[in-house]
Amino acid sequence: MPGGPVSTGGGINVESKNKIAGILMTSFAASAGILYGYDTGIISGVKEMPYWLQTFGKPTGNPSTPYAISSSTESLVVSILSAGTFIGALLGAPIGDYIGRKWGVVIGCLVFDVGVAMQTASTSIPLFVVGRVFAGLGVGIVSCLVPMYQSECAPKWIRGAVVSLYQWAITIGLLLASIVNNATKDMQSLAAYRIPIGIQFVFAFILAVGMAILPESPRWLVKRDRFDDAAKSLSRLTSLPISDPAVSQELSDIRANLEAERALGESTYYDCFKPSHNKIFLRTMTGIFVQAWQQLTGINFIIYYGTTFFKNAGMSNAFIITIIINVVNCVMTLPGIWGVERFGRRTLLLIGAIGMTLCEYIVAIVGVTVSTQNLDGQKVLIAFVCIYIAFFASTWGPIAWVITGEIFPLQIRAKAMSMSTASNWLWNFGIGYATPYLVNNTPGSAGLGVKVFFIWGSTCFCCILFTLFCIPETKGLSLEQIDMMYQNTWPMHSLKYRRQLKEGAIVDSVVAKDYGTKDIQHHEGKETGSDDQLSVA
Repeated sequence: MPGGPVSTGGGINVESKNKIAGILMTSFAASAGILYGYDTGIISGVKEMPYWLQTFGKPTGNPSTPYAISSSTESLVVSILSAGTFIGALLGAPIGDYIGRKWGVVIGCLVFDVGVAMQTASTSIPLFVVGRVFAGLGVGIVSCLVPMYQSECAPKWIRGAVVSLYQWAITIGLLLASIVNNATKDMQSLAAYRIPIGIQFVFAFILAVGMAILPESPRWLVKRDRFDDAAKSLSRLTSLPISDPAVSQELSDIRANLEAERALGESTYYDCFKPSHNKIFLRTMTGIFVQAWQQLTGINFIIYYGTTFFKNAGMSNAFIITIIINVVNCVMTLPGIWGVERFGRRTLLLIGAIGMTLCEYIVAIVGVTVSTQNLDGQKVLIAFVCIYIAFFASTWGPIAWVITGEIFPLQIRAKAMSMSTASNWLWNFGIGYATPYLVNNTPGSAGLGVKVFFIWGSTCFCCILFTLFCIPETKGLSLEQIDMMYQNTWPMHSLKYRRQLKEGAIVDSVVAKDYGTKDIQHHEGKETGSDDQLSVA
């Protein structure tokens, strides 16, 4: 599932009496995930609505399905949003740098509204598709800027959880979309699809107004040399007066970090692929492929084509089943957000990949051996699809984004993270476009149907191998310690190395004068301070 958060920026490290203010402000920004999740989920049901098919499709001569669209049209309608989102995500960075984080989100909402208006007004495929492109542009801009805004404004001690709320909001949007689709699917008028599509105006309006009221990112304001405005913004986020020493100290830290980043100089995309002692090439490819494998688990087959799949499998209540699946997706994301710090990234990714592999193969086997008229067999199929969704939502859904946000060194972090995010959108587009050709029975399609789960099961098995050889265990380590781990060991040995690091057998030090340059030392010592700080006693 695309659109998850990428953690960037330093966060706010001020201790204030009223911590809840900054948390609530940055948590509100996470509601942007509803915008993406709803827009992604709505198309799964809309394209199966009888009146939408009558309006946009062609007569088939089949009484059971009097109107239909071709596989190519279905591919275009579903996947074109991801193409627009990919471009929008690339545009989000310069928009956020020049206009600001919060006003960039507002602009993204306005672009999104243009796309929604086109889809709502359309009665032909060309206008509907163009509307999907504009909606994707808006969502892409928002998906790039909101996690950035949250990371730069949320208190450091809860930054990860706050940013992770964006992923949860995506699942809420998917759930809302399935509920609204089910409520309007039988309407015999244009309202059948115009109501669920038009509701998105409300989501975009609430987000745009809310972001306009919220303070701008202090880090961006400092970057633009607007220090007085940065002090006011930080004051609002921390509920402390501008004159408070803590606010002044935080601004000084932000300025110092910014100067340190500038002193590193500009890196190029080529630097992300250079072989080096700290395994830059491995880390870049890990970020790119963890996003690719997340998409290749088959999650978007369920999200985009779940209603179609269950309908073709002989289930009369396919819309209700889609709601159930989205409830599972939404609820099971919460254990993942909690478990990532308790059980670790690598462990949960392995558990998730193994669980998904088993479920995918069971669904495929049941689907090809049990008749669509066998009610018990269909219940088993639905049950294992739900279990598969639970494994994904609590592991690969949120944790792939956590890994992407942690493994890159400062010098290349922004560029490597942008390429990882782009990988997610590209695979999302490719899978969304190819799936109808794989599963449909129309001329020119492979007609795999439920057999496609053999493919997803095989890709999930590849996720196991990828995790074993490429994903290190980074739980409880600072970014500097993760950099040290990459310099001195390989991901498959990371559990042992991390344990030694946490026990103090291996200690790192950072040269404060040259921020981002490591003076790695291997010697015996003992751990002092918090989990995120190791020093020589």
